[in-house]
Amino acid sequence: MAIFEKTIRNKNFDKLLRKLENEIPDSSWSADLEAGSDFKEGDARCSVRVFERYSMMGGNRLSLTLTMFQNGDSPIRLSAITAGGSQAVFFKVNTLGEESFLDDVKDLLEEILEE
Repeated sequence: MAIFEKTIRNKNFDKLLRKLENEIPDSSWSADLEAGSDFKEGDARCSVRVFERYSMMGGNRLSLTLTMFQNGDSPIRLSAITAGGSQAVFFKVNTLGEESFLDDVKDLLEEILEE
């Protein structure tokens, strides 16, 4: 499992979410948006998206769970967690695919934030 968290200021929540929804699948020939969920309570909102892609290194599929949270005009809190890159039964082996998926998303996010 690999985890990345970031606080994002001065960005529109909806635009950032849509951009990530569109560009994460475009970043890999096997990546797909699998599911999503949205919550809103007063001025607070939370969006969760689950992406999946094939890992050539591990010979299996990996998931990436992307969570975005914002309360009113406060900064956006983003969390990205990858999982599923191990082939072992009792311990994690070969987590390179998870790290690679997360690195791709971090690079993509940096490009989006520079726009």
